[in-house]
Amino acid sequence: MKYFYYPGCSLEGTAQEYNLSTETFMAAVGAELIEIEDWVCCGASAAAPTSHLLSLALPAINLAIAEKANAENQNGNLDILVPCSACYINLKRVEEVTRKDTALLNKINLVLEVEGHQLQGNIHVRHLLDVIVRDMGMEMFRERLKKPLDGISVAPYYGCQCLRPYRVFDDPEDPRSMEPILKAVGASVHSWNKGGQCCGASHTTTKPEVGLELVAAILKEAKGADAIVTVCPMCQMNLEAYQKKIAHKYQEDINITILYLPQLLCLAFGLSENKIGLDLNLSVTDQFREKIGLKQRKSSE
Repeated sequence: MKYFYYPGCSLEGTAQEYNLSTETFMAAVGAELIEIEDWVCCGASAAAPTSHLLSLALPAINLAIAEKANAENQNGNLDILVPCSACYINLKRVEEVTRKDTALLNKINLVLEVEGHQLQGNIHVRHLLDVIVRDMGMEMFRERLKKPLDGISVAPYYGCQCLRPYRVFDDPEDPRSMEPILKAVGASVHSWNKGGQCCGASHTTTKPEVGLELVAAILKEAKGADAIVTVCPMCQMNLEAYQKKIAHKYQEDINITILYLPQLLCLAFGLSENKIGLDLNLSVTDQFREKIGLKQRKSSE
């Protein structure tokens, strides 16, 4: 297994543990990641209000670079693997619209010509979860299992952007793709209906009364689980960073561990928490550490 890798800005900033654990996990399963050379920001959510064309041209640069590398290095038309859901939806949008609209593709290429790039429209963009679900059989996880997650209840949280609007590998209204993976490493799946619900995204800062209510609903529904597992940096941030504020507002204990999926899988593989950046997570409870067999953090940390 070999893929082009687009980490995006968040994984080099606030979500470094997602980057580290993704690279560690992929290496553990024998997959090779080739980081896209000189990749640029996908535009996140800021480019679209500024310019629709800019919001397409920025992701298109990365697709064009990967296409050229495929052609020059004869890699066999590798797909682009994207862990960040916001980056995924931006790159995926360009893949989809340029295949259907030749005029738009030509317009984007006029912009890309300035930097010497050209997009042909023949490369596929895939979310990390898509790759795990469809390219890796459950037997692969069982073979590498060193510390089965027996007695660990996990609430799988998908968020919005890896599922919508492109229905590629799961049902956006009733997502279940993480469940076989969690069961394969010995965890039980927490029964809930919030896996595909919105976390509020940036509303936690721009409209906190709305964003915090959405996050609170997810955290409350996860009661009884040992951890929530995510595949999105924005979701991860919202679910772990606002627990104290929400607990104070609702006068309710909602403290729960929030992990990225590759972090949990690496722990099940028996890999060191240092290799997955667990010290960078904002919410890993002592109870979870005890149940999974990790050392307690020092009180001074």
